[in-house]
This record gives sequence, C-alpha cells and structure tokens, in this order.
Amino acid sequence: MTEDFLGRCRTIVGASRVLSEHIDMAPYLTDWRGRFTGRARAVLLPSTVDEVAQLVAACAQARVPIVPQGGRTGLVLGSVPDASGTAVVLSLRRMNRILEIDTTNRTITVEAGAILQQIQDAAAKNGLLFPLSLAAEGSCTIGGNLSTNAGGTAVLRYGNTRDLCLGLQVVTPNGEIWDGLRGLRKDNTGYALRELFVGAEGTLGVITAAVLKLYPQPKASTTALVAMESPERALSLLSLMQDQCGSSLTAYELMSDFCLRLVSKHFPHLPRPFARSHPQYALLEVSSSESEEHAVGLLEAAIEAALEGGLADDAVVATSIAQSSGLWQLREHIPLAQASAGKNIKHDVSLPISQIAAFIAATDAQLAQAFPGCQVVCFGHLGDGNLHYNVAPSAGVSHETFLGNQDAINRIVHDSVARFEGSISAEHGIGALKREDLQRYKDPVELNMMRAIKGALDPLGIMNPGKIL
Repeated sequence: MTEDFLGRCRTIVGASRVLSEHIDMAPYLTDWRGRFTGRARAVLLPSTVDEVAQLVAACAQARVPIVPQGGRTGLVLGSVPDASGTAVVLSLRRMNRILEIDTTNRTITVEAGAILQQIQDAAAKNGLLFPLSLAAEGSCTIGGNLSTNAGGTAVLRYGNTRDLCLGLQVVTPNGEIWDGLRGLRKDNTGYALRELFVGAEGTLGVITAAVLKLYPQPKASTTALVAMESPERALSLLSLMQDQCGSSLTAYELMSDFCLRLVSKHFPHLPRPFARSHPQYALLEVSSSESEEHAVGLLEAAIEAALEGGLADDAVVATSIAQSSGLWQLREHIPLAQASAGKNIKHDVSLPISQIAAFIAATDAQLAQAFPGCQVVCFGHLGDGNLHYNVAPSAGVSHETFLGNQDAINRIVHDSVARFEGSISAEHGIGALKREDLQRYKDPVELNMMRAIKGALDPLGIMNPGKIL
C-alpha cells in the first residue's frame, strides 16, 4: 500500500517533490533543538493549496497520518513526526508567496510558508508595519506562527499572532478547502472558525494562507535598559511606564543579572551598559507616531520619575540605532548563551502580571531546596506576563545527570505555575513535549471540549497525531 500511496502523491506534486529516501528526509525529521529525530514515510512538498487538498485527501483515504511543518523552529516537538515512521511530513515551505497587500485596508495576504521576516520586509516596503517579531523571524514561517499562536517582543502593544490575523485559508482533514481569506475586522455571522485553527498546532487542519493586519510604521522608537533591585520593582516600573507612555510602550522585557552575566561570558563583544551589576534589568522600548523627540521625551520623563521614586537604580537610554540594537542584542542572545553553556530545562510559562514576582521568589526557593546550586535563567516578556523560566545544572553536575531530573524539575515549576493561576505554555504550544503535562493541569471540562472538537473535525485522527491531546 505504501508504494501505491506514494505513487498517488507523486502524481499530485511530481516525483521530485515526494522525498522518501532517508538522506533526503533527514532535514525535516529533527526538532529545532536537536534533541529528537523522528521517522516518516515520506516528506511531501506541495506548492499550491489545491495540491495540499489533494494530498490530504489521499492521506485520509489511505489512513496515513499527517505532520504539517513550517520552519521547524518550535521547541515542543510539534512539527516533527514520532518514531513510528507511519506519518508523512507535509512541508509548506514552497508555499511562500506574498499574495496581496491592501494599503487602504492595511492588510497583507500571504501563503503559510512565507518567512516572517519576508512579511515584515514586504510591509515595510509599503510604508507599513507587521509587528510580530521573534528571535527566529529569519527562519520561522507564518503558518507555524499561527499554528502555535506565537507571541514575541511586541505583544504588549500589538497582541499575539491570533490578534494579528483576520482571515485564514485551511485544508480540512478530509481534503476540503475552507477559503476564509477575508480582511474584515467585523464579521458576526456565526462561529469564529478562524479561532479554532490558530493555536491548534496542525491538529485540526492545515493552514495554507492568511490575511494579516498591518499598522502604521512608527516615526521613531527609542530603547533603554533600566537597572533595579527586584522583580517587584520591575512590576512597579511597568505600571509607571504604562501610566506615562500609554500605548507608546511597545516592549517591556525582564532579565536577571545571571542572564546578562551568561551573555557577557559567551558573547564578550556585546555591550556592558553598567559599571556594576544589579539584580534585575528591564529593557524598554517606546515608539511614537509623531517624532523621535516625542519618543525620547516620553521615555526619559518616565525613567526620571522612576529614578526619583526609587523604582530604578540606574538607566541607559540609547542615543542611536546602533546603541538600541546593542541593548536588544543583550536580550536576544540569552537563549544563544544558554545553548553555549550546555543543556538546560526550559519552561515557557505565563502568569497574571501581578503574580510574577511572587512566582519567581517561591519557585526559586523550591528549586534551591530540591536541587541545591541549580541556576535559574529567568527572562521574558514581563509586559504580557510571559516568562522563560529555565533551569541549568549547578557547578560540577553533568548535563546528563541534570537532565535525568527533568520530570521532577518540570513538576516543581509547573505546580508553582498552577498555584499562581498561570499557564504552562505561553507562546510555544504543547506539541508532544508537554502533552502529558496538559492532562495534569488543564481543566477536565476544557479537555473534553477540546477532544469533542478534535473528534468532530478530524474523526480519523490523522492530523498531527500525538500532539496536544
């Protein structure tokens, strides 16, 4: 049956677009962090929505599981197949066209395989802004961003990917095409079907195109790094910044001193803004639709108030694009510095903003008691409640031994998240990695509703099986 099925796939997309030799499939089978390599029956490379529909119909008829794949930059094993070798990988990378830019409606219509940076550049060429910004923006695809409801650094002002999407085109699990590519900001005509597929990680259908919101390009933006004593001070500073800058506050990132020391160790060429260390830092960005003077004025006035009020101990305001880039590189190099330092156990969590300081204090203490000397690398998008709360081994403990404690460490962190009424996944999704954790922390009523939706839309269970549920 395998050869008959692959023969049908070759008829649909051409023999060169059906990869079945291991050496050809290998780049599509390993997760972004290099920790898991699955197996697949084949990798399929369609170039049109009609080809996707025909391939999905062929898979449904042959009962072949499908793993939709974009840029493969996810961190929860959501876009790679399992070890059974029964599934096909459906890569959307060849479907990467910008279909339309409507400058009056301020929308851009793109295929799912379009690289995020490509969309940003297309918007900028038309004097507009697509505000989604991620560390992987040069590699990740918009289909993957939508499927995981990616966040990034500008959620504080513009929202998650879900908030940036107006319409979708989706191939359903039986091979039908739902054309919902409508650039409407109001459409109250029944169930919001778009919402089912954003964040579903390919378990309900294959996103093939999207209509996305565009915004005016800010006339100017300015960046500052503020030093302070504690996460509590960082929360107070956030409130002050929001009061004084309003929606002009585009980003607000928290970084511990350990994070910056790690970056300094592995990337010594990056700037060291302060003469001495401080326990915590906040990276702020303020943008203005008026002028550079307006943006700088807003930021400097707010920081001056923070210094006078004792919320901040020191601050550096960028006076050039190069300085601003240097400050952002400190934040963006934290994951790279962690990778250079060795294996670590990552947690992508969200919490009510008011509970973040208490969560950090409580969880730090629990980990220190259970695993003395372990190192917490805590940073993230404080403005929207998203923390990357990662744990590294203490000095002298091998990474292999440390990773053997992963389940226990995950339990401490995720139990703490639950106590503070947070979520175990803020922007990376569930995939296969957090599937069992979801069963532990998700409300049973919610899980049953999710299973009912999955069963109704994908009764054969062929869409990205083993992910989420």
